[in-house]
Amino acid sequence: MSVIVDTGLTSRAIVGRFYRQLEEFAKSAWWTALAMQFQSNQPSETYRWLGMVPQVREWVGGRQVQPLRASGVTIANKTWEATVRVDADELRRDKSGQIMLRVSELARRVATHPNRLLTTLVEAGETTACYDGQFFFDTDHSEGSSGTQDNALTYNAITPTAPADIEMRDAILRAIAQILSFKDDQGEPMNDTAREFLVMVPSNFLSATLAALASRELDATTNPLAAGKHFKVGWIANPRLSWTTKFAVFRTDGLTRPFIFQEELPVQVQVLAEGSELEINENQHQYGVKAIHACGYGFWQDACLVTFY
Repeated sequence: MSVIVDTGLTSRAIVGRFYRQLEEFAKSAWWTALAMQFQSNQPSETYRWLGMVPQVREWVGGRQVQPLRASGVTIANKTWEATVRVDADELRRDKSGQIMLRVSELARRVATHPNRLLTTLVEAGETTACYDGQFFFDTDHSEGSSGTQDNALTYNAITPTAPADIEMRDAILRAIAQILSFKDDQGEPMNDTAREFLVMVPSNFLSATLAALASRELDATTNPLAAGKHFKVGWIANPRLSWTTKFAVFRTDGLTRPFIFQEELPVQVQVLAEGSELEINENQHQYGVKAIHACGYGFWQDACLVTFY
């Protein structure tokens, strides 16, 4: 009598692979460097950005009590899903690993979904208001004693869609200097300790960006962006950007971040597999993912847009 051994993939194996791959892809997703992460337990959350505490003063006379300035932004959660169906016999027959490749691809899409959400915010930053009522990238931010501040710069380039290496380097430095100059509502520097930044560029700026950040293309003795000089500057060539003449620089080593990621429900896998009505009636297995989260604008002071002209 022969014994039939089922060597097909089980739903448990598929789900286990998905979560392992999700964890791996999440480690390399760039959104985690740019967003403050908060847990949510309701349909929307309101974030009250309080103004900075007052500067220390010599105690002359009585205490001078200053109220904290308050403004806020509300972010509504959204429910997200992705679902695939697989023929039950294909699972049993799969010897080339194609099913697991598709599982890995689904995990990658889920882990990098916030990248897409943040890219949408970045591109909309010139026309969408943030917590202070101004556009996220704007030329006239002002709070309390900060004075008027600009995080939407322009920079001249011979060819705006293909800046030279030196032009890219100088434009990045200009953005970093601008971020360092920002003041809070008490008139005090917000980013004077900033040393780590992330440059986000469209694909057509990749070559110039890499050259601008590499000491061998530009003299290491005069290039402040070279590794180990003054700043730690990373880069992202974001293929989702539709920009052709713009890029953005973000501070990444502060307590605050330019964006907010709030999560009400972490990624869940929902399965109709072995023994389900779907398998019995249609010979199909279904794997779906569900998550509830949203992104919004945080501190514009941690970001600067540069447009070549």
